[in-house]
Amino acid sequence: MDPLLKALQHQQREMLAMLRQFVEAESPSTSKAAVDHCGEIISKIAQQMGARVRLFPSRNTGNHLRAEFRSHSKPSRQILLLAHMDTVWELGTLGRMPFRVRQGRAYGPGAYDMKAGIVVALFALRNLQELGLPLKRNVVLLVNADEEIGSPSSRPITEREGRRSECVLVVEGAHGPRGALKTARKGVGEFEVRVQGRAAHAGIEPEKGASAITELAKQLLYIESLADATRGITLSAGIVQGGTRSNVIPAEAVAKVDARIARARDAARIEKRLHGLRPFDRRTSVTVTGGFNRPPMERTAQTAALFERARRLARPLGISLTETAVGGGSDGNFTAALGVPTLDGLGAVGDGAHAAHEHVVICELPRRAALLAHLIASLASE
Repeated sequence: MDPLLKALQHQQREMLAMLRQFVEAESPSTSKAAVDHCGEIISKIAQQMGARVRLFPSRNTGNHLRAEFRSHSKPSRQILLLAHMDTVWELGTLGRMPFRVRQGRAYGPGAYDMKAGIVVALFALRNLQELGLPLKRNVVLLVNADEEIGSPSSRPITEREGRRSECVLVVEGAHGPRGALKTARKGVGEFEVRVQGRAAHAGIEPEKGASAITELAKQLLYIESLADATRGITLSAGIVQGGTRSNVIPAEAVAKVDARIARARDAARIEKRLHGLRPFDRRTSVTVTGGFNRPPMERTAQTAALFERARRLARPLGISLTETAVGGGSDGNFTAALGVPTLDGLGAVGDGAHAAHEHVVICELPRRAALLAHLIASLASE
């Protein structure tokens, strides 16, 4: 058996204990104090491993964490591991979704997305240290606190670290039961469509009103028509609000629209179409705000080569590695858009991100940590 994998399998209970510690440190994006507490736990562990830890203070989100594991040489470039510690789960979720182990799976809020990925990264790095391999690259683990809300304050940090990096390895969860890696992700846009109409009594003089809801409905049908499955473009309204009472012609209505693109060149065209909306009913007005906040992570020859390296290293570990493209975004989108080779999905195998059945497959934790360790060693020894 591979020595790294054998060592990590002996540490499986330890990995599970660390995952429990992270999950039980609830860290919703919207609670700075809670995210900072989780960050303090991760920071302490990284410092105990000998990492140089730096915190990037953030006023409106949790603080971001950079842990640098230094090589014995003085490299000009680094290998960047990307993770996030914030979750979509509000404080108190543990009361109804406690950390629990059942049938070889570990459940809990944020377990799969993506606290298990941080566990995988830390154990991979720890075992590389214990082997004493002469790495020629520094390895930086960057853990941000706001990924689930679009990475507003961490994006500049991620991009700066990305520019310094030879490549980027994202420890978001792997995809599907076979644990596929992600070589492409869609770009993400958020738009608000607001309609101003004219109120009137719905029974006495409806003709004097101009329904903002009716106008918004027509706009949303048009927006959906801009989707193009062949190009990987989707647009959908996730929140719609409008009106005050059933007997009043509504004067206001608003919708939040999610937009996804597979190719960067489609962003400007979709933004132009949405910001150029004109009312069907001229008695109403339409205002659109927002735009794309994550560029797509497009599959490149460099990313394909990085995946092929991981695939070769996975084979002796008993992993038949596959690749996939997904519709969700990650912080890897930012580094990929800079032209830095970026491979995603190197975290835990599991399912249920953002859902009540969120879980990771426990026996895969050592295997994925061994894969990440081998990949880092392969890249950092060149």
